[in-house]
Amino acid sequence: MTVQDVPHAFPTLNVPDHAHYTIGTVILVVGITGTLGNFLVIYAFCRYSLRTPANMFIINLAISDFLMSVTQAPIFFTTSLHKHWIFGKKGCELYAFCGALFGITSMITLMAIALDRYFVITRPLASIVVMSKKKALIILLGVWLYSLAWSLPPFFGWSAYVPEGLLTSCSWDYVTFTPSVRAYTMLLFCFVFFIPLIAIIYSYVFIFKAIKNANEAVQNIGSDANKVSQRQYQRMKNEWKMAKIALIVILLYVISWSPYSVVALVAFAGYSHLLTPFMNTVPAVIAKASAIHNPIIYAITHPKYRMAIAKYVPCLRRLLRVSRKDSRSCSRYLSTRQSTITSQSEISGLQKGKRPLSSLSDSESVRKTLQICLFLKNYVICIPLLNFDILTGLCHSWENGEMH
Repeated sequence: MTVQDVPHAFPTLNVPDHAHYTIGTVILVVGITGTLGNFLVIYAFCRYSLRTPANMFIINLAISDFLMSVTQAPIFFTTSLHKHWIFGKKGCELYAFCGALFGITSMITLMAIALDRYFVITRPLASIVVMSKKKALIILLGVWLYSLAWSLPPFFGWSAYVPEGLLTSCSWDYVTFTPSVRAYTMLLFCFVFFIPLIAIIYSYVFIFKAIKNANEAVQNIGSDANKVSQRQYQRMKNEWKMAKIALIVILLYVISWSPYSVVALVAFAGYSHLLTPFMNTVPAVIAKASAIHNPIIYAITHPKYRMAIAKYVPCLRRLLRVSRKDSRSCSRYLSTRQSTITSQSEISGLQKGKRPLSSLSDSESVRKTLQICLFLKNYVICIPLLNFDILTGLCHSWENGEMH
């Protein structure tokens, strides 16, 4: 399909060359930042022993954003230099399909992250049963299949992938006012934007309530259990720190896609004649820029991510404001790091009679302690009784005949 074959769904404009070049430059910067930034997130989280179930969702988000940057930015930049679409009909369909697939995957992954934080903070015991690395992989497989299911219909006649805006990029056809196209647009928004957004809002409302209730409960606990309760509350606060980082990423993603959503909904309502090519292209660029938020947020807020990057990519140490002392501490930590667990994992390990599972988040610390746990509504207060290392030593002494 050449640009002459494309039916103009909105008024045509004599677009100045510098408009194309400006948009091309912006998308090039977005593409380079998203590609390198998300690659660093994937590299750091995999290399730095941060492959916990919760962090697997973050890695998946980085993968989808990385692929979004790789598949969208170079082509958009090239067509902007030529000032029209040059890759034909099949190229347009493949380009738009990749944008839809990776964009939907990112949104559904953000919903999974929010639900994971919801279970870990509000239902810690249930989260032990619900989440493991294997189950996280199954969930992520479901995320990709779900995204694929919503990205394929335009290939089979339900809506279509066509050039949009300045005719230098492609997307699904949200402008044509036919029952088939409007039905696809309506269902797409419901199942890949509004429902995930409602799930995210629901999760964080109850996360806020759980933190508030835990704070009040800790203040009302007697002084004898104060140290233990404070430690448990601190663990919940650490989980909340991860939830806040995820919330920032989610909000930026939703804000980035909101202008594009508004444009599509305006066309869906039958007012596509009010839209100009600029009104379609600029929101599309902003939406594609959502791929750079994840690495930037983690570079600012995630200390372990910064230390990992400083260790493995020393040239970025100054940019990330990581001192040499912190970097050396990180190296010693990496060389001596053991398998870690959370308070929830301890309970699961003791109940099953197995070694505790890996941590679900950054609230990781090595604890091998026999505990008595009090179940207070949605959180747990545990009192340490006997260290497992001491118990193991006693058993070895008994076996060697050193104890009688």
